[in-house]
Amino acid sequence: MQATDQQRHLADFFQRLAAAPHRTLLLDYDGTLAPFKVRRDEALPYAGVRELLDAIMQGGHTRVVIVSGRWTRDLIPLLGLKRLPEVWGSHGWEQLKPGGEYAVARMNEAALRQLADADAWTAEIEAQGGRCEIKPGGLAIHWRGLGHDRIADIRGLVFQNLLLKEMHKTLVWHDFDGGIELRVPGRHKGFVVDTVLSEMDPETAAAYLGDDTTDEDAFKAIHGRGIGVLVRPQFRATAADFWLQPPEELLDFLRQWHEASGGTK
Repeated sequence: MQATDQQRHLADFFQRLAAAPHRTLLLDYDGTLAPFKVRRDEALPYAGVRELLDAIMQGGHTRVVIVSGRWTRDLIPLLGLKRLPEVWGSHGWEQLKPGGEYAVARMNEAALRQLADADAWTAEIEAQGGRCEIKPGGLAIHWRGLGHDRIADIRGLVFQNLLLKEMHKTLVWHDFDGGIELRVPGRHKGFVVDTVLSEMDPETAAAYLGDDTTDEDAFKAIHGRGIGVLVRPQFRATAADFWLQPPEELLDFLRQWHEASGGTK
């Protein structure tokens, strides 16, 4: 889509947003609201994001939903918002409501046993320089900042264990920007979009913002019911409707959302 066409179509969307009876803003975190960091506990939101999200939530006209692959307990301190938004963590296996109510969905017992077994060989991955993140429903292996040879060694190690221990029968391999994840099947970000929108009025104006291949399920789920927005410095093939480059275009989108939903400039 040409830049001028995108601007025109986004302007049309914000006009619909202003007139909509309800609004839902679904947001990925890493790579979308915050830049990637080798040390994941340093991945703070882009300057200005917190203030705009605080303003949008303060306005009370938008259901703000954070949809992340992170464990919610690790994500909340990074968000640093004045009030707790709705958060779906671990690719939809966890839900933390604004009032503090927390739930983890029931998972396949065989898959959980396999994840527990995977914990036994994470030391081998870390010896290669990888960083292992164990969370509800998944094991993520991060290699951001490592060289190609080291990454190839880690991929080979994971693949070998996946086959030898027959983990491929119960867990699903997902590539993401900066690593791979072994995940219990049954939940993904598209599931979250479907669930949230099923609870909303059909006339709700909705958008999902994400950057990674793990966000593609969400882009597909929101198609025809809202807009999908790819947020990343470089374009890639995607099911999203629009592409924004962070941080400036991301901030402009959030600012326009706030204004169109009744906020002050």
